[in-house]
Amino acid sequence: MDGCELIFRRKFFIVGLFFLVSTFLSGPWGVGIAAESGQVAGDAAMSTEYLIGVGDILEVSVWKEPDISRSAFVRLDGRISLPLIGDVVANGLSLQALTQKIREKIAKYITDPSVTVTLTASKSKMYYVLGQIAKPGEYSLDYPLTILQVIAKAGGLNEWAKKSRIMVVRQDSGQQRMVLFDYEEFLSGKGLAQNILIAPGDTIIVP
Repeated sequence: MDGCELIFRRKFFIVGLFFLVSTFLSGPWGVGIAAESGQVAGDAAMSTEYLIGVGDILEVSVWKEPDISRSAFVRLDGRISLPLIGDVVANGLSLQALTQKIREKIAKYITDPSVTVTLTASKSKMYYVLGQIAKPGEYSLDYPLTILQVIAKAGGLNEWAKKSRIMVVRQDSGQQRMVLFDYEEFLSGKGLAQNILIAPGDTIIVP
């Protein structure tokens, strides 16, 4: 599957998800989707250490070796390609772990190499905002964000938004679950725990 097909499927899924949720707004929740209040541990949504994912762009620098140093794109197979050592699995690793792996491979050819791996662009950690909001679309999760911050980043709620029925659709252990966020209740000082951290892959729906 090439990159264009992956993007098409992702956007097709998002649109389909929006209409599916809209169908169940006035009735019981769909089978296989658990509706919960926002009492979800926020710190579980974000890892304290960044893990590389498919689509990320990395900068690999080897001191005094300009022919090896270069920008590397994490492909759909989770690998990056570098001169001399070929393909290296990057998906799921921390920057530190990937640095060590590359150093070990290069050490077969270069004595005591000094390797640095930095994240140039985070493209694997995405979230999606749909519905009655100023700027719906796909966003990169470059740093921890709460639901309220996501709303602000997307330009705020539209006039006719159902502020008490905002939903976060999250993939959890192979199942989708739905976390509810009552914007008006939160602003009144109640239910502050609803304002959880967004996790990669979350879809925020404003009906």
